[in-house]
Amino acid sequence: MYKKLLLHLHRNIIEFMAIASSELIINADGSIFHLHLRPGDIADTVILVGDPARVNLIAGYFDKIELEKANREFVTKTGYIGKTRLSVLSTGIGTDNIDIVMTELDALVNIDFNLRTVKQRHHSLRILRLGTSGALHADIPLGSVLMSDISVGFDGLLNFYANRNSVSLTAMEQAFIEHTDWNPQLAAPYFVAASEALVKLFDKDVVHGITISAPGFYGPQGRVVRLGLADAGLLSKVESFRYNGMRINNFEMEGSAIAGLSLLLGHQAATICTAIANRYLKEMNTDYNYFVKKMTDMAIEKLIQ
Repeated sequence: MYKKLLLHLHRNIIEFMAIASSELIINADGSIFHLHLRPGDIADTVILVGDPARVNLIAGYFDKIELEKANREFVTKTGYIGKTRLSVLSTGIGTDNIDIVMTELDALVNIDFNLRTVKQRHHSLRILRLGTSGALHADIPLGSVLMSDISVGFDGLLNFYANRNSVSLTAMEQAFIEHTDWNPQLAAPYFVAASEALVKLFDKDVVHGITISAPGFYGPQGRVVRLGLADAGLLSKVESFRYNGMRINNFEMEGSAIAGLSLLLGHQAATICTAIANRYLKEMNTDYNYFVKKMTDMAIEKLIQ
């Protein structure tokens, strides 16, 4: 009881304290440091894509574009489909970029930039990542759309934040650690659930399951080019893991941080990915634009309902 009271007091103190300019960096034009966006520039529904070029694909659905901003790999367009306001933002590759994107998106709606304090009224965003991934089972054909009901972070990002256990599925984490005989030299994996509302929105139009977000494309996903692996059997142990009837369906590189930080920050988030490779069958489709377009068609239709 005493610890809970201290935690509550600590949170209240943080909310009323002014955030230093070194911690919340605001550019001279009033925009947030990396994204170069100002409060009001983003819609309540945000679509995240990795590839900056894919922003144009999403924006091609817009009837009207009201804003275009770009800085480095972070490209944003906000507009309307009918009466629905949407934003699409490219993140680049990796959970380190997601740490930037999620923190700065949240700041745009939940920080008073003039006072540098947390707003008393919390604003929740709806965030959907549209990505590509590699499937792990023979019964998942190329082009399948996979919903990350649960995301597994091999990246360790969430472990740097307080209260990570409050949003993590710790029993599943422990079962996975025991099943894989997890290497203690690696970052501790974390398991976090997607927004129930977004999972339900896609319902039967996707393959449901668990997704791993890896901190790299090669070794962390079990690929061998010239360097050997610290645990050569990890991929097979990942494929064989089961928990309450669920299995790990695919690898990608961003979803765990989106899910975890969204839960900590109070946003609704989920990731869906097109399978462009099948690691079990050793298949790869490099001409996957058709499948990505098909996934995007479905996602847009769901989001503007």
